[in-house]
Amino acid sequence: MGNNFKMVAKTMFGFEEILAKELRNLGAVNVVEGVRMVSFEGDTGFMYKANLCLRTAIKILKPIDSFYVKDETDLYKKIFAMDWSKYLNPEITFAIDATVNSENFTHSLYVSQKTKDAIVDKFRNTVGKRPDVDVKFPDLRINIHIQMNRCNVSLDTSGRSLHQRGYRTATNIAPINEVLAAGLLLLSGWDGQSHFLDPMCGSGTFLTEAAMIACNIPANINRKEFAFEKWHDFDSELYEKIVESCLNKTREFHYKIIGYDKAPSAVQKAKDNAANANLSEYITVERKNFFESEKFTENHLHIVFNPPYGERLNIEMEEFYGNIGDTLKQNYPGTDAWFITSNLEALKFVGLRPSRKIKVFNSHLESRLVKYIMYEGSKKAKYNKQL
Repeated sequence: MGNNFKMVAKTMFGFEEILAKELRNLGAVNVVEGVRMVSFEGDTGFMYKANLCLRTAIKILKPIDSFYVKDETDLYKKIFAMDWSKYLNPEITFAIDATVNSENFTHSLYVSQKTKDAIVDKFRNTVGKRPDVDVKFPDLRINIHIQMNRCNVSLDTSGRSLHQRGYRTATNIAPINEVLAAGLLLLSGWDGQSHFLDPMCGSGTFLTEAAMIACNIPANINRKEFAFEKWHDFDSELYEKIVESCLNKTREFHYKIIGYDKAPSAVQKAKDNAANANLSEYITVERKNFFESEKFTENHLHIVFNPPYGERLNIEMEEFYGNIGDTLKQNYPGTDAWFITSNLEALKFVGLRPSRKIKVFNSHLESRLVKYIMYEGSKKAKYNKQL
């Protein structure tokens, strides 16, 4: 406990509660939900584990200082006063990411520039040599967040956004973000204890994330690197132990994960991405029109999908969403069906009453994750397969 320090996990709107639950399940302490973020405490090993395992985090930040600032001059002075030798030296490259929400600070790029100037001038004054800036591949990424007059300075432990898992090399039109996909699956209650279907799977992000959840595979096991691996105090031996420990907690999955798509190119991309994630044995992708399909099992089925909104494809919205409702009602008894849409008007055409509506955001688009429960009726659909 003595080696614990505070960290902040950034996330998407609506995912704060499930991210907090993920953190507690991993072993974090003092977990506190915020807006698009969750703060927590853990040691260095936990910092590695959080980056490796969290499904709904975009970044993990390690705060190193916090202070009030009046203006740009005050910001420069207080950044200059920090002991940057703990984290940087003239041979290490760095970059600054800044976000501002303040009347006194209105330009994040200017805040980044002033922060950079203060750090560079500090090294010139103390050792006569300055570290260089590398905005693309820095050895150290520093995060500045100014909220009103409060400035928080953090080290970015992740580097590139954690949605970049490393398995997705082929994408379709407007692919869903991996963190968004994982969060929607967790919000839907997916736990790997039934069959799963994405009937409009595109490049297969839901399929891959569903398989990783079902098998308890660390979300970022396929990622090439994290920012903390470039830090001067990176403990590679500890990191390898964390990886091994997490992989020892994977579990077998005894159901089917199936994806449909009408486009042959999408089917191939979904197969390729499943293979890249080493999950081909769990995922089956077929070229099929959902509206001409029937439930493939007599057992419970969990459906999650991302239908076209109109922003992605030119479709006849009323007919398309009406077909979704008709197909679910007629051919998918004993199914929990979830989908996300930003076209709230289109939901009226489904013709079914959703049992849940959850507000989420898909990029900048306000959306709803909706649930339809298809109960077993007197008219049962014909099954293609019986398991």
